[in-house]
Amino acid sequence: MGNIVAIVGRPNVGKSTLFNRLTESRSAIVDEASGVTRDRHYGKVDWNGKEFTLIDTGGYIKGSDDIFEAEIRKQVVISIEECDLIIFVVDVTAGITDLDQTVASLLRKANKKVLLVSNKVDNHERIIDSSVFYGMGIVDEIFNVSSINGSGTGDLLDEVINNLEDYHEEEEDDGIPRLAIVGRPNVGKSSLLNALIGKERNIVTSIAGTTRDSITTHYNAFGFDLKLIDTAGLRKKGKVNEDIEFYSVMRSVRAIENSDVCLLLIEALDGMMAQDMNIFNLAIKNKKGVVILVNKWDLVEDKGTNTAKEFEAHIRKKIAPFTDVPIIFTSVTNKQRIHKALEEVVKVYENRVKKIPTSKLNEIMLGVANQNPPPSSKGKWIKIKFVTQLPTHAPSFAFFCNLPQYIKEPYKRFLENKLREYFDFTGVPIQIFMRKK
Repeated sequence: MGNIVAIVGRPNVGKSTLFNRLTESRSAIVDEASGVTRDRHYGKVDWNGKEFTLIDTGGYIKGSDDIFEAEIRKQVVISIEECDLIIFVVDVTAGITDLDQTVASLLRKANKKVLLVSNKVDNHERIIDSSVFYGMGIVDEIFNVSSINGSGTGDLLDEVINNLEDYHEEEEDDGIPRLAIVGRPNVGKSSLLNALIGKERNIVTSIAGTTRDSITTHYNAFGFDLKLIDTAGLRKKGKVNEDIEFYSVMRSVRAIENSDVCLLLIEALDGMMAQDMNIFNLAIKNKKGVVILVNKWDLVEDKGTNTAKEFEAHIRKKIAPFTDVPIIFTSVTNKQRIHKALEEVVKVYENRVKKIPTSKLNEIMLGVANQNPPPSSKGKWIKIKFVTQLPTHAPSFAFFCNLPQYIKEPYKRFLENKLREYFDFTGVPIQIFMRKK
């Protein structure tokens, strides 16, 4: 199971900026919800060959300071419970505030490793100012960084990976697809599970997964043999008054990392919302197969001949550029097309583990490259000479050429589209690498 690192702290200390710096993204993913202003950032970080998932818990500004503090508390409590490591961000220009103390008091009681980051340290005087944060009594070392210019982030990342367990994608490969059913709260995940493993079920085993609410069920019925990773519930909430949406994100991260294919449920009445896009992007970043299941299609009124096509086109527009994804319209409560969804899951899994013979790959793709060569750069012609599929868990291809540094992203997308056209990688992200021949 992968590692999760949570960034916590009060608003306006630079958490999102630090998140963007560490994930090397230009803009964090934002989930908009009515009634509150909130950020929901999560992405992959790869540092010195070690990967982890980074989550920015964000902050709320709603009502009085008391309500605000309560919301901060909920976020931090969930992070403490679910993550493997905590990055506590404070602002050196503001010193210790009451809200910093509130977060610190929770972290002080937690049985989790905490890294204290003093942000906005962009000169030597502020390094001295950072020493005030030792007064909170939660760490023996302070990491001075400037999220804006990136100074100090390398040392921080070194310490992060030193405190995480070694993680490699499961080597166990018994040929049984691992399916994670993911989506926003109340989109029908529990209903789908009940429909699949109800009275007709033929359960072989129920395997307790991680301590963090991954329950794997071996589903063997109606000709399907799958391992279902449940993110729908089955958890004792204790006395924590939780932010259910954020909590579902934490569980989805765990389930996605432990899966081969993700079945993303969205609501027909809502369409593809920001939170759906977040989960979709997480699956893609983790190089997992994806099938989109549009639930509650029976509740859509005034359906015409082209309603489904228009709805599908809208989804593909939102998930671009990766649009080669199966989209199934269903009503889980009426058990409409739920087995069709499983059929697509199996196909996507087969696409994900597919290996193309090198001779066939070169026969097709070198022909494509000869007919449509990469654009010349600085008067130099680029020649692709050899193609091979790399021995990775998800489809990855290396194209060997004379000048790999001059091949741009649009041409890589062209090659990806041709690979999909000739070899069918529907539902699966493809990685393309250009190497020197």
